[in-house]
This record gives sequence, C-alpha cells and structure tokens, in this order.
Amino acid sequence: MAQIRPFVMWPDRRLLTKAAAVEAVTDQTRRIWDDMIETMDAMPGVGLAGPQIGVMQALAVVDASDKRGQAICMANPRIVAASGVLREHEEASPNLPFVSAVVKRPRAVTVAYLDRDGVAQERDLVDVWATSVQHQIDHLAGRLFIHRLSRPKRDMLIKKSLKAQKG
Repeated sequence: MAQIRPFVMWPDRRLLTKAAAVEAVTDQTRRIWDDMIETMDAMPGVGLAGPQIGVMQALAVVDASDKRGQAICMANPRIVAASGVLREHEEASPNLPFVSAVVKRPRAVTVAYLDRDGVAQERDLVDVWATSVQHQIDHLAGRLFIHRLSRPKRDMLIKKSLKAQKG
C-alpha cells in the first residue's frame, strides 16, 4: 500500500546533493515510485523527485494530466533533446514552501529513462509535462527552481519561505 512521505525541507543538504544512479529497477524501486505518486497527488503537484522525500536515487514521477492516474515513472531520466522555443511557467516546490517564481525552460523535450520494468524508453513531452520533467531532473542534480533565478531573487525567496514556515 502506497504511503504519503514527508518532504525534506530547505536548507537540508540532500536538496543540494546529486542523486545516485539507479542500477536496476526492482520491486523496492516500484514501491518508492508508488509512494512518490501518492505524495505528489496529495500535494497536489505535477511531479516529484526522490531527493524531495529523502530518497537519494535518480527517481522521478511526472503527471500533468487533468484527471491524474497518468504518471510516468522514471529512473535515471535525462534530456536528450530540447526545443529552442522557451515557455514561462510559475514553479514552486514543497521543499521551499510559500514561494514561487516564473522560470523559462524549453517548451518541448525528449527524455530518456528506465521505466517500471527497467526498459529504456524515450518520450517526447511538451508544455507542463516538459517543464515538470526538467524541474525533476534539476532536483536529481541537486538544484531547485530557485537556482535558475538571479541571486538577489533567490535570496529573497529563501528568506520569505523560511519566515513563512516559522509563522
């Protein structure tokens, strides 16, 4: 039975640490993905990466569908192609709550990953799906959306989030 897992909160060092590559997709991997989907849906959000819940493996889930239940489970996701056309999207993270910012990313990407069966896949994603997978891959590299902002803007958002968390 899948469970909702707690989020690692900023400034936990795990959020700035690169996740380890997944050597093989196992039953344990699939259980982690199930927990990640349950946690993502409870937010609600459109994606989640392992380090966000303290799992330091290169695992991500993305579901930007209207109805839910369309999650893509990915091990070792990486962008193999990206469009030159950028789109802006308001991004946030449960690891740094109460703040968000507009981030520009490629509108379309091709992502390569291992699926739930451990089979190598490539998938083309556009719009929110593409933004979310790029956001999750950033998490796997030890980056948050704030690292795509200017230093003054990043510092301001961190300060605002920490203040709001204290009440």
